[in-house]
Amino acid sequence: MKSITIATLLLFTAFTSNAQPYQKGVIRLADPSVLYDGGTYYLYGTGGADGFNVYTSSSLYTWRKGDSKALSKGDSFGTKGFWAPQVIKHQGNFIMAYTANEQIAIAQSHNPQGPFMQTKPQPITLSGKHIDPFIFRDTNGDFYLYFVRLQKGNRIFAARLKKDLTDIDSTTIKECLYAQGGWENTAGSSWPVAEGPTVIKLQNLYYLFYSANDFRNVNYAVGYATSTSPLGPFTKYQQNPILSRKQTGQNGSGHGDVLIAGDGHWYYIFHTHESANKVGERKTAIMQLSVSTGNPQKIAVVHNTFRYLEIDKPIERIPAN
Repeated sequence: MKSITIATLLLFTAFTSNAQPYQKGVIRLADPSVLYDGGTYYLYGTGGADGFNVYTSSSLYTWRKGDSKALSKGDSFGTKGFWAPQVIKHQGNFIMAYTANEQIAIAQSHNPQGPFMQTKPQPITLSGKHIDPFIFRDTNGDFYLYFVRLQKGNRIFAARLKKDLTDIDSTTIKECLYAQGGWENTAGSSWPVAEGPTVIKLQNLYYLFYSANDFRNVNYAVGYATSTSPLGPFTKYQQNPILSRKQTGQNGSGHGDVLIAGDGHWYYIFHTHESANKVGERKTAIMQLSVSTGNPQKIAVVHNTFRYLEIDKPIERIPAN
C-alpha cells in the first residue's frame, strides 16, 4: 500500500461529510520540558490538576496530544500541585522527575508516553518544601538532581543521584544560586525567586539556566551561570538575562528547557503569560539558541525566532437548529 501524504489526508478529511475541519491552537503548558528519542519529540509540562499530559511531534512544529496522561494521580506520589515534569531515557527505560504537594518524586515507565508509576508512592529524601526538579547526566555517567528549595526565597540546589536514580545522596546537597537584585528581583520582593533549573555541559563547563522573578511578574526572565563542577560554585553570566520580554515581546517569558534538536540546532522551550493583561493559562513557546565558539562559549537567543508551539485540533461545530 502506498503511503498517504499529510496534504492528501487533510484534503480527504475536509471533503468527508462527517469530518470536522481542523484549526491550530497554541499549547498551554507551563514549565515545559522536551525529550527527543527515536526521531520523536515528547513535550511535558504543568497543565492539569491530576497529573501530566504528553504531546508528540516529529518536527517541533505540529504537535499531537496523547490519548492518555503520561502520569496520573494515584499511579505515583502526589494528590495536588503537579508541576514541572522532566523525562530522561536511561538503560532503555524512561525516568520522570516532577513536583507534587511541593515535594519532588521520581517515577518510571517503559514508554515515553507513560504511564509513569512508582511501586511505592513516595517523594525523594528531602526535608522542607521543594519544586522544579531537573535530572542531568554528566559525561562520566554520574547523575545529578537540580531542584528549588523554598527557603528565604526560591533557591536552586543540587545533589548527586543514587545509582538507581530513585533518590539523592543527601550528603552531597549543595546550594547553587539564589536571586539577588537587578533583573532577578525587579519588584524588590522580600521573597526573591530563582527557579526552573536546566543544566547542560559544553567542553568542561557546566551551564545552569534559571528563571528569576515571580512567574506572575511581567519581567520573569532567563539567565545562566557557569561552573567547572556540577555542584558549583556557579558564576552568573554578566550579560543576563539572555531571554526576557525584550527578546520575546511577551510578558512572563521563562522556566523552560534546553533542547538539541534532530537538525543539530539548539532551542529553548519555555512559557509566557496568556496575554498582556492575564497570567494564565500560560502558553508554550520556543526560540532558537546560538552557541559561540571560544572558551568559555556564550549562549544567546536568536533574534526573530520566537513562536508558540501549536497543536492541531478540531473546530467545535455549533449544533444546527
